[in-house]
Amino acid sequence: MLIALMARDKTGALETRKANRDAHLAYIDATGVVEQAGPLLDDDGQMIGSLVILDVKDMSAARDWADNDPYAKAGLFENVNLVAWKRVIEP
Repeated sequence: MLIALMARDKTGALETRKANRDAHLAYIDATGVVEQAGPLLDDDGQMIGSLVILDVKDMSAARDWADNDPYAKAGLFENVNLVAWKRVIEP
């Protein structure tokens, strides 16, 4: 099941994002369920959130992954939305 995780950072949290980026990337690598991922950017190109496509068993597994992401544990996000996603175009 593909799940889109869309998260917006708290205002002024860029340093929190930078401080936890290595742990976040290691978590992505270790869990093996991320299909695609990248930061959301503001008009100046600064990171303000995340878009992560998870390939997991169910929504519960997606919530568990999101809750254990080092970014979430560091309190980076203002909000996190998890939505089932269907891929219709392949690269």
